[in-house]
Amino acid sequence: MKKVLVLYYSQSGQLEEVVKHFISKLPDVDIKVDLKKIEPKNKFAYPWAFYDFFDEFPESVYLDGCEVYPIKDIEDDYDLIILGYTVWFLSPSLPVTGFLKSEQAREIFKNKPVITLIACRDMWVMAQEKMKMLLRDLDAKLVDNVVLTDQGKSIYTFFTTPRWLLTGKKDKFLFFPPAGIAQEEIIAAERFGERLNQALKADAEKSKLPMLKGLNAVNVNGKLIATEKIATRSFMVWGKLIKFSGPKYSFGRKITITVYSIFLLMLVLTIVPLNILIRKVLYPFQKDKIRSLEQYFEQPSGK
Repeated sequence: MKKVLVLYYSQSGQLEEVVKHFISKLPDVDIKVDLKKIEPKNKFAYPWAFYDFFDEFPESVYLDGCEVYPIKDIEDDYDLIILGYTVWFLSPSLPVTGFLKSEQAREIFKNKPVITLIACRDMWVMAQEKMKMLLRDLDAKLVDNVVLTDQGKSIYTFFTTPRWLLTGKKDKFLFFPPAGIAQEEIIAAERFGERLNQALKADAEKSKLPMLKGLNAVNVNGKLIATEKIATRSFMVWGKLIKFSGPKYSFGRKITITVYSIFLLMLVLTIVPLNILIRKVLYPFQKDKIRSLEQYFEQPSGK
């Protein structure tokens, strides 16, 4: 019998729904699936309070992680690991990072094929680059990556996603679409588990090669890659400043966070629209370079 370990941390519940649809057609009499939730010792509220949200910014960016409880009742060995995570500030979420830095993760992941499953807004390539580094540190092998992103245009999600995280409201309002991933896309994720069921029965995981090619596992928006790289560098600077301002939840941090949030709002209202316009103008001249980057970030599963 093949054994699959599925790990995830879901704050709002959306990733949990994605994970359950993803694996719904995977288990049967020949394949056992252990579904385990990563639990932080200090729980993160949902919806988030404004300052609590930004207080997690520096630790997320610098991959500090947070304390998590050990995963209970797991097997000694697994044929495949599926790791579901969300993106916090262009990085894997703190509980997932915290677990991957634990001694238990080092024992579980060593020499194992891993599939990452991401549910996020629309910017995830830099988070996945950090995830690749974390998996390499565990001597694990990334064999596939699946990404589901929020519905609506990128500019809309600058407003719908924060509204959802800070108020819990996902419904459409004014001319904005609903927040989060479209329900039909979540349900369609069942195709991946169905493919994995067949692949595991054929011992495909032993080759540690991609098993989900041809299923539209990822869709990289090449026009956002440069934006993500610039934002990551900016996050490193601001993350250091916020850390320097004081310990978590301190008054000093609140002052720096206030300044940063004003800076971020002005950026969204001015530089971001200008950047979108510039990208459209330059795209015909950079098309080949952008497509090359898209192909790199689409690996290992491909579009």
